[in-house]
Amino acid sequence: MSVPHAPHTFGASTTAAEVIDGVDLHGRRAVVTGASSGIGVETTRALAAAGADVTLAVRDTDAGARVAERLEKELPAGSGQLTVGRLDLADRSTVAAFVAAWQGPLHILVNNAGVMATPELTRTPDGREWQFGVNHLGHFALATGLHPALAAADGARIVSVSSIGHLFSPVVFDDLDYRYRPYDPWTSYGQSKTANALFAVGAAERWADDGITANALMPGNVGDTSLARHMDMDQVAAFIASGELALPPQKTVEQGAATSVLLAASPTVEGITGRYFEDCAQAEPVAGRAGAVAGVAPYAQDPENAARLWAVSEALVR
Repeated sequence: MSVPHAPHTFGASTTAAEVIDGVDLHGRRAVVTGASSGIGVETTRALAAAGADVTLAVRDTDAGARVAERLEKELPAGSGQLTVGRLDLADRSTVAAFVAAWQGPLHILVNNAGVMATPELTRTPDGREWQFGVNHLGHFALATGLHPALAAADGARIVSVSSIGHLFSPVVFDDLDYRYRPYDPWTSYGQSKTANALFAVGAAERWADDGITANALMPGNVGDTSLARHMDMDQVAAFIASGELALPPQKTVEQGAATSVLLAASPTVEGITGRYFEDCAQAEPVAGRAGAVAGVAPYAQDPENAARLWAVSEALVR
């Protein structure tokens, strides 16, 4: 059975505020990781403006508190409450502490935080390659730890922020941590973003009976964020010149948050799960990255890959 796309009024130029307009989230609770900068701030703003109580799950709680204070001044009357919780996705102990501190149901989990193209091979404290460890394993541990709270919400939604960068690499199960192959910041990033997409496929399969939906997305080419702080722009230019990489048109931060907010709260995607979205609509399959400015690789939607990744991830976060 085909699943309808979001309405044509939502698209690449849609903002988070436009997606959330008319949506009532009073009585709902949300967690947004990486909510102290970029699209995390705008995702938090939109959900709170609709009435959701939002926890900003951040590594730097001082930065998170500054964002929360600013948003509280800017949000309209009747908005949801904002709180700040410490979460360092590279440090499993802080993930466990965040999970242990959570009380009651959780209606929306937005796995938004991430790192991109770290230039040197770096490992998390438990020995995992940094991008895979932070972007995927940290969020996997968080979501599985919060599963009882999500199941208690009766209709929870998980949003997994992936990227068109997933086209750089599938998950290389034989060498997740670059112990035997030369490290490359782009294939590493690609592997982690493929894992984010496959997580949504796996969660959709396992948690449907709990009323939980899970979807992944590409936010777009958003310029004004801290995500690109490690990028070698000369290398990016060389990729583009060679035809190995093409970038979609640039978006504002408000536009970049729109698809996350759509999947977190819009009634237009009610019941849709295990899919990959971009520009507020489901993405079309794409064969490879050369020249691609949109689309999702079949390996990032493959149920067998998702099942294998889930089993591996469970073993790695025990």
